[in-house]
Amino acid sequence: MRIGELSERTDTSRRLLRYYEEQQLIVSTRSPNGYREYDERFVDRVMQIRGLLDAGLPTRIIKQILPCLDKPRTIHFPDATPEMLATLTLERDRMTERINCLIRNRDSVAEYLDAVSGGLADGARPDAVMAGSRADLKSA
Repeated sequence: MRIGELSERTDTSRRLLRYYEEQQLIVSTRSPNGYREYDERFVDRVMQIRGLLDAGLPTRIIKQILPCLDKPRTIHFPDATPEMLATLTLERDRMTERINCLIRNRDSVAEYLDAVSGGLADGARPDAVMAGSRADLKSA
């Protein structure tokens, strides 16, 4: 696929995709007319890169983590210093905290939707269900 399609499918700018390529996070081949061509697997790879960047990891560490995402795995860390390992441990723990928070929020939203949709099954309007819920809270 060309860079435009990869950009569209991952909601990532072409400029950012070229940067990922510069940083050797993704690779392309060149068609005879010079256009970049990307393998289908880079859709997931770009999404993973974006997630790792959002988690605060720099591209130099992401580059080292990427082999863990591929199969067969060939992991080689020539500069895995104690400081880098400590950084990764902190980032992993921070991600775990964010995941746990997201799970709690997702579960709360699901409970809310279950409660609201339960009232809708009886033909009630959403605003009537909410008004009833507020009235129940005030009388409690």
